[in-house]
Amino acid sequence: MELTLEEKISAMRRKPEERSALLRSLSLPEQSAAIQELSPHVQQALLNDLKTEEIVNIVDHLDPRQAENILARIKDDDRRLKIIKKVKMAVREKIEYFLRFHPKATTSLISFNYVLLPVAATVGDAADAIDEHYQDTGTFPEILVHEEGELSGEIAMSVLVRQRNSTGLKRFVQPVSSISYTAEVVEVLNLFSVSQRRKVAVLDHDESVLGIIYADDALNLFGKLPVEGLYNVSGLDESERPLDPSWQKFKHRYRWLVLNLATCFVAGSMIFIFKDTIDKLVVLAMYIPIVAGMGGNAGSQTFAVMLRGLTLGTISFKNVFAVMAKESGAGFMNGVVIGTIVAIISVLWNESALLGLVVGVSMVGVHVVAGLFGAFVPLFLKYLGKDPASMSSIFITTATDVFGLLFLLGLGTLFLM
Repeated sequence: MELTLEEKISAMRRKPEERSALLRSLSLPEQSAAIQELSPHVQQALLNDLKTEEIVNIVDHLDPRQAENILARIKDDDRRLKIIKKVKMAVREKIEYFLRFHPKATTSLISFNYVLLPVAATVGDAADAIDEHYQDTGTFPEILVHEEGELSGEIAMSVLVRQRNSTGLKRFVQPVSSISYTAEVVEVLNLFSVSQRRKVAVLDHDESVLGIIYADDALNLFGKLPVEGLYNVSGLDESERPLDPSWQKFKHRYRWLVLNLATCFVAGSMIFIFKDTIDKLVVLAMYIPIVAGMGGNAGSQTFAVMLRGLTLGTISFKNVFAVMAKESGAGFMNGVVIGTIVAIISVLWNESALLGLVVGVSMVGVHVVAGLFGAFVPLFLKYLGKDPASMSSIFITTATDVFGLLFLLGLGTLFLM
């Protein structure tokens, strides 16, 4: 018969030779809950037997106050410092990953101002933990509660001050909003926007608490992301507002429009090069906006994926060729599908199988170009120290326009003239 957590904790106290095995038989949340129930002497004996990585994982599950108390049992100063360094590095990496959505976010956005108590604790236990935290930090903490190491809720301090010290905490536990540190930005924004609570707990992959984010601070930062994204892609200054003076708006916008005009002339030059083809094959003119438009849309999809990859740090020049190969492969498959549809419409509409072939192949080509340039341009601009979000779209669109017209009009010249 499987022993309960309490029975295993009791066995750890009574059977020194089985302590390590019993602790290792527990899940990580249960290990963190169990070690807090043991006496300092038993804790010290266990810590001597456990591997460094095992201690790091257990300590990572505790609140800062509990972690400090457990680590104090390690007598070997070098080992203790090594564990502290590893714990801090692991926590920092996860917090920085969570804050990847915004370049102005810092690790200070996540607070460690909390105590984590077992659901079986009493009001007196909570009072002792709060007092210890206050003595160390000078602030009163948030009170989070766990059951067998997993977060189960929070307790308002205003509730505790009216209760006897012997009263159990379980009856006062309220749900607490939480989110994983790996959550997507949309999930984060939605939670912060709809939550009526003033704080959110950020959780590790093993459901342990990484820290607390106060909703007002998060919304002030993350809530600006959608607008900033539109401003960047449009080439606008983030400070521009609807009621700004016209002259100020002009100063913010004209450089972007002049650059855009220059790239439009580059694309327009392709029509000039093939003007004789267009004069003789006017029917090709109706497919120019279709090829250019589909290429631009495909390039925008690749650009969005690349921008996210750059933000997360998952792509760099080390894997650019792999990324370009995958994006151009996806572009080829999309081009085949879209090109086939357009070719069929062209054959039925214009009664020319050769025209349908030219248009269809042009669609395949422009989608491949969209994948290649959509992947390369943002990374290249970042390498040059430029902002990929604000400049990439112009160059990607120019590439798809130029090559799209080259495919359509060039193939038309070769096969239809």
